[in-house]
Amino acid sequence: MRRLLTFACEGATLGASLDVAPGATGLLIAVGGTQTRIGSHRMFERLAGAAATAGFPVFRFDRRGVGDSEGEDPGWRGSGPDLAAAAAAFRAEAPGVRRTVGLGLCDGAGALCLHAAAAGLDALILVNPWLVEAGADDPAPAALRTHYRARLTSLASWKKLLSGSVSYTKLLASLAKASKRVTGDLSTELAAALRASDLAADWILAEGDTTAIAAAAELGKPHWRGLAGRRQSVATDSHTFAQPGDAAALEAAVLGVLGELGG
Repeated sequence: MRRLLTFACEGATLGASLDVAPGATGLLIAVGGTQTRIGSHRMFERLAGAAATAGFPVFRFDRRGVGDSEGEDPGWRGSGPDLAAAAAAFRAEAPGVRRTVGLGLCDGAGALCLHAAAAGLDALILVNPWLVEAGADDPAPAALRTHYRARLTSLASWKKLLSGSVSYTKLLASLAKASKRVTGDLSTELAAALRASDLAADWILAEGDTTAIAAAAELGKPHWRGLAGRRQSVATDSHTFAQPGDAAALEAAVLGVLGELGG
């Protein structure tokens, strides 16, 4: 059964959905960007239904200024009060929940790293987390390396290069950018916050997604040592798991983590 409800956060009324289930482990979803609790192509709605069917109650919410919620959007960095209020509302509406697992996509995962401990969460599932600050037209070096590694092992790409249909200048510039190995402030900030929280984190990464590729590269660096936890990969290049079969693969990965934590 799915219930629509509201709760208060710093004077604003926020919209939420609760998928009711009997389990003692509940899932609290923090969306990324300005997505609503339904999710891109209804991904969070479907995930919530699947988890509830498996016995795990699920709470989804729109932070302030997004979707059905009042107020001014604080962005993911400022969403700590929203997350804490959502967790409190979840516990009040589902008193049988004894463990609350936070799931975040993209910068929703970053919000969990920063604010989950203060919200009283017990564990995290971080999906395609945004750990490297790069513009939409400026992919992270790790993603570029993966892209050009695939191209340079492709016969078709070599034919284009030798025929002159590929610009040597642009190729060399891109390879130079791909060779950079930098660690941004965001990555170190989130690693420090997660370490301070002392929360266990599971990671779900889309193999071909540039955000996930960049995150995987960061997780191998010293400041993430001991925090990478268990990692699962999904064979897709879709950041929001929009390709055929992606939703089922994501659901299986999430349910696997919840099952290990116990119903």
